[in-house]
This record gives sequence, structure tokens and C-alpha cells, in this order.
Amino acid sequence: MEDSPRRFAFYSIAASIITLVMKFGAYFITDSVGILSDALESTVNLVAALFALAAITIAMHPADNAHAYGHGKAEYFSSGAEGMLILFAAIGIIYASVERFISPMPPKNLEAGLLVALVAGGVNYITAKVMLNGARKYDSITLEADAKHLMTDVWTSAGLIAGMAIMLFTPPEWSILDPVIAIIMAANVIFTGFQLLTKSYSGLMDKSLPIEELKIIDDCIRKSVTGKALYHGLRTRKSGSARFIDFHFLLPGKTSISESHYICNEIEKYIKEELGKETLVTIHVEPMENEESYDCEETGGLCSTKIRFDIDYKCEK
Repeated sequence: MEDSPRRFAFYSIAASIITLVMKFGAYFITDSVGILSDALESTVNLVAALFALAAITIAMHPADNAHAYGHGKAEYFSSGAEGMLILFAAIGIIYASVERFISPMPPKNLEAGLLVALVAGGVNYITAKVMLNGARKYDSITLEADAKHLMTDVWTSAGLIAGMAIMLFTPPEWSILDPVIAIIMAANVIFTGFQLLTKSYSGLMDKSLPIEELKIIDDCIRKSVTGKALYHGLRTRKSGSARFIDFHFLLPGKTSISESHYICNEIEKYIKEELGKETLVTIHVEPMENEESYDCEETGGLCSTKIRFDIDYKCEK
């Protein structure tokens, strides 16, 4: 199969189909609302995996005249849609659980349900681990979101297994555990859904790169010149796996165009070595002797007066 992030999306689709068939089959055998809630989440897993495949396919398209910065943000739409689907699944789980509270009915054939939950949980765990490796390899928020969604399914399956094991060896009165477990699972699902929505929102709103990466950029700029490195207007964002960095770099006025070009190339090379080849760096060179070069308030962004970036600094000469 092709060596691309799409390969991992196909893994997720296959795992979702397998577990979906198994869990709905177990629900019809056991009539357990806990298993039904797990099956509903697997339905969401399948839809989310199809979303992920579509988003990754779009994000892989190269930049064109209409999309000069590429198509990477398609991944944030996918993870956002997945977050919403997770929340809808949680609503369905809670609804089924409340109905079972109102009309209690002990599950049956718990041994079969326990076996299915164990196998389905194992399939999802292995798939989630493989996808997390793929997310790190390709720096893909879509794969990360799908993997975390599958891992949530693993934890809900673990809770389901624990509950069914207790009900298997206890009197029928303990069947109240069935909807209780389902509601606990729904709470975990809601938490994961909000996490994905928050991360997607940050990406769509062009949130700055994390502090660790900003410090890496600062180090790369400083090691490219001898003496004091002055820059300001450092603005960063991420679109899918691509990072965009631009800033104003101050050099002595006597520096030739060729020298400036060489220094900027060195900065780009250092940054790409640290943050990946998909990083796009844009540098605006200005003479450090010119007062107009210190237009920090107009350009915004971060500046070189301090290495730390957790508070705002004024631009200094």
C-alpha cells in the first residue's frame, strides 16, 4: 500500500467496520445498553475515519493558484467534524442509558458480550497505536484525532468489560451497572470530543506555534550570525503538517545583498532541519541603523529582546 498518511486512514476504516459488526451483533445477543453505547461509538468511528481519509486526501494536494498556502487546513475541518460526531454519539449513549434507568432490564448472554468487548478493544488498541505512530511520522492532526478517538473507544470498552464481569458474578439487582457504565463512558466521550474541537479551532484561527518551537526558531536565528541577532515581527502558524514563519531581520546596512541572502538561507536551513522540510520561512531584511526598521508595534509578533516568549516584550535596539 502507498507510503502516505492515507494508509493509516484505511487502517482505521477497516478496524471500525470489524468492531462495528462485532458490537452490534453482541448487542442483539445481550440486549445490553452498555454494548449498544459502545456500538454507537464504533459507528461514529467509521464515519470519522471516512472524514479523515477525505481530509488527508485533500490536504495532500500541492499548493495551486487558488490555494497558495496549500490545502493543509482541511485536516482541521476533519478533526472538528470528528469532535462533533463524538459529542452526538455521547448524546445517543446518554439517551439510551436514561431509558434503561426508567425501564430496567438485566442483560443476557453476558459471556458472549464480554468476549466481543475484549476482542473489539484489542483491535482498536492496536489500530490506535499504529495510527499514533503515523500521526507523529506525518505530523497529522487528522490521524492524531482519529487515533485518540479509537483510544477513547478502548477505554470505554475496558469500562464495559469491567461492568459486565461484575454483573456476570452478581445478582440481577446489579444490572443497574449497565446504564451507569454507559453514562460514565459518555462522559469520557464528551471530554475527548471537546479536546478535538478545541485543537481544531486553534488551528483554524492560526494559533502561534508552541513555545518549544518558538525557542527553536530563536536559536536558529541567533546561530546564523556572529554578535547580536536582532529581529521582530516573528509570526508563526501551522496548516496541517506545514509550518509558516515570517519575521523582520535586522542586519548592518553595509551588508551586501549576497551576504544577506546567504544568512537568510542559513536561517531557513537551520529551521527546516529542526522543524521539518515542510516549513516555509519568509524573512524581511532591514538595516539596523535605520530608525524606521524598529516598527515592532506596527508589525506585531515576537521579537529578539528576550529568549523567553511567555510575556510580551517591547522592541529594543
